[in-house]
Amino acid sequence: MDYKDYYKLLGVPKTATQEEIKQSYRKLAVKYHPDKNQGNKESEERFKEIGEAYEVLKDPEKRKKYDKLGANWKQFEHAGAEGGFDYAQWTGGQAGGRSGGQAGFENEDFSDFFNTFFGGGFSDGFSSGSRYARSRDIPRKGQDYQADLSISLADAFHGTEAMLKLEGESIKATIPAGVKDGQILRIKGKGGKGGTERGHLYMKVSIMPDPAFERKGDNLHCIVPVPLYTAVLGGNTAVRTFKGVVQINIPKGSQNGKVLRLKGMGMPLFGKKQLFGDLYAKIMIEIPRHLNDEELSLFQKLANLRPAS
Repeated sequence: MDYKDYYKLLGVPKTATQEEIKQSYRKLAVKYHPDKNQGNKESEERFKEIGEAYEVLKDPEKRKKYDKLGANWKQFEHAGAEGGFDYAQWTGGQAGGRSGGQAGFENEDFSDFFNTFFGGGFSDGFSSGSRYARSRDIPRKGQDYQADLSISLADAFHGTEAMLKLEGESIKATIPAGVKDGQILRIKGKGGKGGTERGHLYMKVSIMPDPAFERKGDNLHCIVPVPLYTAVLGGNTAVRTFKGVVQINIPKGSQNGKVLRLKGMGMPLFGKKQLFGDLYAKIMIEIPRHLNDEELSLFQKLANLRPAS
């Protein structure tokens, strides 16, 4: 039977206060908890060891006995099996490691060392019916919640806020500029209530189609109607963007379907301030309608000057 250095297992000095022992245990319990390390036998064993160490060191009486035992361990190791070493003083007066009030109770999750010297002296910190020795001091996070939220493309451009109601609680959610369709945002601490830590709210954002813009990544695409005369002769035309209306230059002789890039007029880059994608404006030439006789005559003259090849 090997001696268990409980202080070393919890990573604290022998002079540690009860609060320091508790804090160290909670940190290690979260790290090695089987729920977070499924299938990892080494972590499972480590979890059991730190649970056993905390079961002893959190109890002032057990800790006092353990400290006294530590100084005499070698004596027991050499003489205990052959007699001459009274270890009943550490076991509640009964050789074999069980205190009178708990006779016959064993926990397979504890080592032989523990059962020999502290067997049966279990406090309410552990539940014997659990596969793992779980302590009530382990911080149990509350349940995570999920929610869906639909916003406009303009809201995704500028960023927005939304009010959600979950279990009677009103939650204000901040939607950062540049959020993408289908992106999941985490709102920390707005999930279910747990022992010492609330769960989180995971919000899936859906962006509704926009009648004027199509989003591709961080870039925007739109169609810009351009009068025939402006396309032929050149000039300026107005384009609506999420930053406001801007004037763009239409080169002389622009063809239908020509695409002009407006740098920095696209979507903001998520999480990056003052960085934007581009806006790609596709020219759609408008053919004039309801021409009068004089206009038709002028077009005919132009057609005669430039016969079809």
